[in-house]
Formats: sequence, C-alpha cells, structure tokens
Amino acid sequence: MIRNNILTVLTALALCLVLSVPAMAADKKVKLAYVEWDCALTTTNVVAAVLKEKMGYEVEMLPVAAAAMWQAVGTGDVDAMVTAWLPVTHKEYFDKLGDKVENLGPLATGAGLFWVVPGYVTIDSIADLKGNAAKFDGKIIGIDPGAGLMRLSEKAIKEYGLSDYTLVEGSGATMTAALADAIKNKKWIVVTGWAPHWKYGRWELKNLADPKKALGEAEEIDTIVRKGLKDDMPEVYAFLDRFHWKDAGQLQTVMARNQDKGADPYKNAVKFINENPDQVDAWLGKK
Repeated sequence: MIRNNILTVLTALALCLVLSVPAMAADKKVKLAYVEWDCALTTTNVVAAVLKEKMGYEVEMLPVAAAAMWQAVGTGDVDAMVTAWLPVTHKEYFDKLGDKVENLGPLATGAGLFWVVPGYVTIDSIADLKGNAAKFDGKIIGIDPGAGLMRLSEKAIKEYGLSDYTLVEGSGATMTAALADAIKNKKWIVVTGWAPHWKYGRWELKNLADPKKALGEAEEIDTIVRKGLKDDMPEVYAFLDRFHWKDAGQLQTVMARNQDKGADPYKNAVKFINENPDQVDAWLGKK
C-alpha cells in the first residue's frame, strides 16, 4: 500500500513537472507585432535579436496591418510594438486604444514626411522649387497614388504655387530607383520621401524645408506595450523602456544593409548588436 502511495505521488509530481514546462516556456516567449515598413522591420529585428541572443527569450515577430498591430497590443494578444508613429500618422489608433496600452516613449525622433533632393542640388526649400521646374524636368517623383504622402504633396504643390510641376505616381520602389538613376548621372531630382528610410543610409540627401508645413509636423516613433507587461515580464519591460536608437542615422544604416541583395534582417540585427556592445549593455541596464 505504501509503495502504491509513493508511486502515485511520484506519478503526480512527474505530471505536474510535464505540465509546467509549457507554462515556463510560454513565460520566456515575447510576441512583437510590426507593420511591413523598412524602419519597422529593422527595429523589430534588432529588438528581437537582443531578446533572443542576450536575454534568452523566444521571440515571435508578427507582420500585420497598422490597425491590427494596435488592436493586438490593446487586447494583449502581443506584448509590444516598436513602430508607433506619433502624434500624426497613428493618431487615429492611439485616440481609440491609447487607454488600453502603455506608451514607453520615443525610440527614434525626427521622423516625418518630406520632399527630398540629392545633396548636390543647390536649393534648400520647397519654396525654392518655384522657377526651377526645367532643372527637375517639371516632375516631383511620388509613390503609391493612395498614400497620405501623395495627398499632402498635392496640397504642397498648390500652397507653394508649383503649377509647373507634375506629381508622378509610382511606388516606393520606383521612387528610389529614379533617385538612384539621377544620382548616378548627377541629375537634379526631387522625390517624395519619409524618414527614417534606408535611402539616407545609402546616399547623401537633404530634406527640403517646408515653411508652410504642408507635409505636416515632425513625428517620433514610440514603443508601445500591452498593459500588464511590467508585472508579467519586468525584465522585458525594462529593456523595452530603455531601448532607443542613438540617432536616425544609426537606424538608417542598418536599414540600408537590409536592402542589399540576399540580406537577412535578423542576421543584420545580430551584427549590429555585436558591433555596439556598450549600447546594448545600456539597453539592458548594465551601464
């Protein structure tokens, strides 16, 4: 009888241990949502690399639409996102879900929408485009016709009196291809753009001043986490709270690497954290 009781207890203990393993593993898994923008992909992979390589967590990265990303953090289905463009681009989502998430503040500043020219172009403001249409072949190279940037660019053309210019529809890829070709041939070109973006890590560019603010105000990129993360995963919360890029140039350099043929964003993220141990230590609270 005693032997049977001992076996019963041992069996129960073994079962408890088996059942507890998935729970423990679940506690070491972090879910990150992101939109499939170059900056979001780059930052999310760097965060994932630190969590996995330096902190021992399993990480799941989920590419989704912006609305779904905010909703997933708001419901607690994912733990965090590192790509909240505020106060303008994601204002609608923040207004709706801001009380259901926690904003840890900016991980990058100086974000925004711009008209961009190569560094060798000798004008500095959108206003300076007037009277110089011939130098730009009368074109402003745009992106997707439905993009907010295109709507605001049409507004800028009217506000600055640039009736001699045509806003050319295309895509992000056709815009950067046109920019690359112009730079190769030292031609003047103006393109619709945004920062952070990998193009700034590849070429010497400048954003034209927008004194009328037709393209909107400057933005920042914030880290947003689910409610309760601080209690459930204090170590993860502390890291995400400390995480930020030193400057936009640092982010754009890694973004540019991800544009190379056959590039692996996660491998580039690991390369970055290995190249910057002091910065990573600061994120981890070791400095």
